Amino acid sequence: MKCKYLLIMALLVMSSAFAQNPAVVKTSSTVAVARPKLVIGIVVDQMRWDYLYRFANRYSQGGFRRLTGQGFSCENTLINYTPTITACGHSCVYTGSVPAIHGIVGNTWYDTALNRKMYCAEDSTVSGVGSNNKAGKMSPRNLLVTTIGDELRLANKESKVIGVALKDRGAIMPAGHMAQAAYWYDPGAGKWISSTYYMNELPAWVNQFNDQKYPEQYLKQPWTTLYPLESYTLSTEDDKPYEGRFPNTVNSSFPHTFKTPLANIASTPYGNTMTLEFAKQALVNYQLGKGKVTDLLTVSLSATDYVGHQFGPNSIEAEDTYLRLDKDLGDFFNYLDATLGKGNYLLFLTADHGVAHVPGFLAENNIPAGSWSDKDLSVKINSLVQAAFGIKDVVVSTDNYQFWLNHAAIQQAGKNEKEVIDFITASLKRMPPIADALNLHELGSEALLEPMRTMVINGYNKKRGGDIQLIPQPGWVNGGITGTTHGIWNPYDAHIPLVFMGWGIHPGHTNRLVGMTDIAPTIAALLHVQMPSGNIGKVVEEITK
Repeated sequence: MKCKYLLIMALLVMSSAFAQNPAVVKTSSTVAVARPKLVIGIVVDQMRWDYLYRFANRYSQGGFRRLTGQGFSCENTLINYTPTITACGHSCVYTGSVPAIHGIVGNTWYDTALNRKMYCAEDSTVSGVGSNNKAGKMSPRNLLVTTIGDELRLANKESKVIGVALKDRGAIMPAGHMAQAAYWYDPGAGKWISSTYYMNELPAWVNQFNDQKYPEQYLKQPWTTLYPLESYTLSTEDDKPYEGRFPNTVNSSFPHTFKTPLANIASTPYGNTMTLEFAKQALVNYQLGKGKVTDLLTVSLSATDYVGHQFGPNSIEAEDTYLRLDKDLGDFFNYLDATLGKGNYLLFLTADHGVAHVPGFLAENNIPAGSWSDKDLSVKINSLVQAAFGIKDVVVSTDNYQFWLNHAAIQQAGKNEKEVIDFITASLKRMPPIADALNLHELGSEALLEPMRTMVINGYNKKRGGDIQLIPQPGWVNGGITGTTHGIWNPYDAHIPLVFMGWGIHPGHTNRLVGMTDIAPTIAALLHVQMPSGNIGKVVEEITK
């Protein structure tokens, strides 16, 4: 009897241990690894970390405040490469890798073999599905490594992976190589589309969604502020000369009226609303989170980027976009609760990059700033090199704050390549917008402070990168006199939000340094699958403690 009693007690202890350990679940005959029904990754395009808190007193309880209250926030998450650009960021989040390894070195780059610009997702071997123009000729083939979705599918092909975004690169790169589908918006056709890489025809539900003509519905009325205009005290005045304007308008002030809603929807907060509505339909029609294995849905919210570029981060338009996004996220979270059950899904929210202040805004506040054009700089450099070395058009392309040189012309002129590059970098350093210019072939010997040094190295891919790296002065942007951009090492471009919420996550925060590359291995650890093939990140262990 004593032995029988001890056996029963031991079984009770083991049962209790299984119940307390989220990594295991005891079934009738086996012990299975516990996983969430669904992982949802949300990338808010161009969202700086401070947006989590800047408008917090105006956020609802269900959106950003729910994230920071119920989730675990990594407050000091930084991008660890440059350029901080959309395609790079979306690739990094889901691969745990950097451009030096995953190969997506920008939205575009100069292909020396083809002697032309290459778009990150372009693929001439596929055709558009739902669109007959080049907007559909896209795939993830230029991405050189696996994503967390690929690893999920390699572990169990019953898992489903779907990518959704207005931008093709925001849908394709996160979804990876093995996804069932990626969908993006074609402003020319006014439809959500895909490519033959994933399917031969659009599912009926996508056609039905397109038939609803959401852009026309959302923009049949002017874009006005959610709250009284005078209440937007955290932003600048409504009409500023350094803010961009919509076509055929005389100023940049509210209300914004649109004659071409198909093209303009992405530049309004309703672009995010439409994206989340499409994501809901993807959840339903692919039955995500309803099977026996974990599924993955990647969502990129692109409208924040378009609005930010045009008006800047201190505009009323930007504030209104985030206030509306907050409500849309709250609605989306409630939808997930209702369809999957609160606690049955794992969600993270982050950004692909931040954004610089508009130079005109900084000038108003006596902060050094300005705008410059890399194309203008390349014209000046070509003129100087021709005068000094007799080489015509030595700079063949500029992109991602890099210069690509005409190596054949340098060789034909009988000149020493290093001597020419040294001349160019020295000339660039004397130009007001440029803080430094680096020979990318000799990064090991360049005198460069951290974190710039590591960021430049991580961003340089030897087969796709250029020859010279430009480091602009802080506050200077590559652009015109209105709007702003991103892409540099500075914190305004590299400091991003990262919040985990839901299955297995304990509320809290950490101020230790976390990298964008740490997101994918953390998800891999929670799902107990292999980390992506190019991963260099580390697991954020605090989120489950």
